[in-house]
Parts: sequence; structure tokens; C-alpha cells
Amino acid sequence: MEFHKLAPEDVLKHVSSTKEGLDEDEARRRLSRHGPNEIRREHEISPARIFLSQFSSFIVYILIAAIFISFMLHEYIDGAVIIAILIVNAFLGFFQEYRAEKAIESLKKMAALQATVIRSGRKMRIDSNTLVPGDVIVFESGDLIPADARIIEGYLLEVMESSLTGESHSVRKDATPIADTATLGDMKNMVFGGTTVTGGSGKAVVVRTGMDTEMGKIAESIESVEDDETPLQKKLDLLGRRLGILTLVICGIIIAFGIVKGGNFLEMIMVGVSLAVAAVPEGLPIVVTIALALGVKRMVGQNALVKRLPSVETLGCTTVICTDKTGTLTRNEMTVTKLFVNDTVIDVTGTGYGTSGKFLSSGEEIDPSSFELLLRIGALNNDAALSEQGGVIGDPTEACLLVSAAKAGLESSVLKERFPRIHEIPFDSGRKRKSTLHRSNGELVMYTKGAPDVVLKCSSRIDTGGTVSSLTGDAGDMIMEMNRNLASQALRVLAFAYKPLEAGKQVD
Repeated sequence: MEFHKLAPEDVLKHVSSTKEGLDEDEARRRLSRHGPNEIRREHEISPARIFLSQFSSFIVYILIAAIFISFMLHEYIDGAVIIAILIVNAFLGFFQEYRAEKAIESLKKMAALQATVIRSGRKMRIDSNTLVPGDVIVFESGDLIPADARIIEGYLLEVMESSLTGESHSVRKDATPIADTATLGDMKNMVFGGTTVTGGSGKAVVVRTGMDTEMGKIAESIESVEDDETPLQKKLDLLGRRLGILTLVICGIIIAFGIVKGGNFLEMIMVGVSLAVAAVPEGLPIVVTIALALGVKRMVGQNALVKRLPSVETLGCTTVICTDKTGTLTRNEMTVTKLFVNDTVIDVTGTGYGTSGKFLSSGEEIDPSSFELLLRIGALNNDAALSEQGGVIGDPTEACLLVSAAKAGLESSVLKERFPRIHEIPFDSGRKRKSTLHRSNGELVMYTKGAPDVVLKCSSRIDTGGTVSSLTGDAGDMIMEMNRNLASQALRVLAFAYKPLEAGKQVD
């Protein structure tokens, strides 16, 4: 059903709900009919299956054959040693994979969310896995969307959908119906499970839950993909096959040579079989497993969870990663690394959302007070927030501007008290800039950030170190040349501007 084409009241009728939400009895009936709102796993954790999977390689098959042959030849010690090696090897792999599976299960339980819903006209908090189609959910900045839903109401609503679309910027949402067929990224009146509200607030009616959501479809497609062997597993299998064939050929030659020389046929067979057992590298699997286990230990020290031992080697074989989406394969963090202000390029040290860093000009540390206005605009024209745990709430682009201001000692909470926001014109694809109106010492000032070419066209003057002068064509050309230079370094470039306003003057 293309819910984005329907008006909010029509969507409510389609799912047999109202703005007051469902009553508890109807919600229970729908829960039994649709099932819990959670991503199901195709295969549950099976210790037996995980343990048996440790024996699924060709070289292990050779060792198992060597065990039978050893016992046939009454070489009980050799057979027992090979059994011990296989068991130790299997338990090492089993414990790593089983612990990883349990850790993933624990993470899923930790991630069990609660949602704010309206039922029988009352707002309440419930476990998100009990949501059903027809529930009316309420959300605000910082909330995780618990299911796919059609927006009924939205106030300056922005949602980060990078987990679904790969786009690292927030998307403006509203309740307006979309007449045409739209792709996932163009459904501006829908919110999807697993995405994050980065600004504003809203109300929506749930239309899909569990495996029927967009996130559930992704999970289902991932479950259907068969695990491929790692390069190391392929090489070990190839080694095992070649070693097995070579051993059989050599043993056959020795048996034939011995028989030709007059040896007893049965004795030659026994000699050949003994040689085959001796040629099998019993210690190879355990050596490989121990090496991989050491690699896993080092990765755990870096807070990386490895599900299967051979996966450690896969990363070591990676030479090229192809991606076109900022933040999709990384931590989805952005960092201010360069400023162009007062006709000077300034380097900013520090990475991620840590607030320790320096401002350098030609390698020398400088006082950021000379360009405090630039950092202030970035911190105030901003809807993100830094959490006490060192993370952020909101768009990564806006978060990194807060961090750059904090490196200069400008705390966003203090700035917002000194320069309270009284109005906002949100960013949109047509305007290509965002403006906020603030009160400063009893006067009004508008702060703007956006695409450099757009901001430049709207500007008539330039502030250089506190000196305001006319923005000439040469100065504009220099700014655009710097924009091209920074963009060529794979940097996202933003321009900042400000404008003192008279009371009652219209803002555009």
C-alpha cells in the first residue's frame, strides 16, 4: 500500500484507527494477529550447530580419516593426539562464535526500545515490540522511530535516514501527501523504523511493523545471503585438497615400487598408509586457530566484536574499500578540519566529537578570539546537542560545528542563553541555507549557514577581523576559489553570514 499518497485522515481510515489511537483490547487483538514488532532471526543460536560447523573444512576431513587409519594400524597414541587437536581446535572456534552470538543477543536486548503512543486518547510509554499497525506514536528530537509510520503532524521535523538511504544529512519531514510514486528517500511524509529524529517533533500512525518494515526487509535479504568462505578458508581447503592428492600419489608410487621390488603386498599397503598418516599436518588447524584467536583478542581490545575467527583474516586481505556515502562505512561522525576566515586558512586539530583541539595558522597555535563570531554562528545556527557521554544528538554536520566552538571555549548552552533564538527558517533544497534569528544585547541578528555560492549571492559586505567592507567581485572570486580548493580535498564546505535586523523587519 502506498501510504505516502494518502491524506493523513485516509491513512487512519485504512488502518482502522483515529488520532486518539487504539484501545488496549484492539491493540492486543492486533498484536496476536500481526506478531511482535521486532526483527526475527531465521536461525536461532544452536550450540550443537556452531560446534559441528567447526569440523567443516577439507583439512579436518583428512585428519578425521587419519584418525580411523591410525586406529586400524593400532597407532592409538597418534590417533588420540589427532583427536585431542581436533577437539581443542573445535572448542576454540566454538567458544568465540558462541560468545559473539550471545553478545549480539545481549545487544538486541539492550536495544529494546520504548515508544510513546496514544491509546484511548491517553499518552503512554510501551515496549516498542508491542506496537501494532494503527497505533499513533509521538516522537521528538533524539527519539528512535520504532516502526514504519505515516506522519499525521510534524513541527520542524527532521529525521536521519542514513541507515536506510546512506545519506548523511537529515531529511525534512511533513504530513503533505505525495501524489506521485516516490522512492524511499523521497517519501517526506513517512518515517521508518530504525531511523532517528534529529529535530522538531511529530505524530504518526504506524502502518507496518516487524519484518514488514523497510528495516525488516533488509534483515530478511541479509538472512537469505549464504556465508562465503574467507580467503584463508579457501586457501586452507585448497591446501588440504592438494596435500591429500599429493599424499595419495606418493603413497601409491611407494606401494607400487615396493611391490615391484618384491615386497609383500599387505606390508607395502601398511607402509603406504603409515606414510599417509605421517604426512598429514595435524598441528596446522590448531596453529591457525591460535593465530586467529590472538587477532580476535587484539580486536576486542579495540571494542570490535568478531563473530567468527576466520573473519579476522578477511580484514587483513582487504586492499580496497569502494563506497560513495560519507559515514555509511565509518562512524557517521564529521569533524571541522579547516576554517577560512580573515583571509587566512586555519587548521583545526582533533577528530570525532572530542572537544580537545587547537587552531593552527602556518603550524603555529593561534588565539580563536579573532574569529569567535564565525564559531558562534556555527554553534547557534544549530539544532544538534552534545551529550554528557561524549556522543551527539542530531545531524553530524551540525554536531561538528558545536565541537569546533567548544574547542575555542564556546559552550553551546551558554551561547544559547546569551543569544536566545526567537525564530528559524529551516534549510530546504530550494533555499539551500538555514537562518536563525537571535536576540543580542537587546537587538536582533540573523545567523545564516548554507552552500557557499548561495550565501555569497545573498551577501553585500564582508567582515574581516571585525572590519566590515563591501564585498567586491575580487573578494567573491577569492571565496569561490577557496571553496573549490577545499571541495577538491573531499571536504564538505559551508559558508556563514550574519545580518543585524530592525524590529519588525521581515526575514528571508
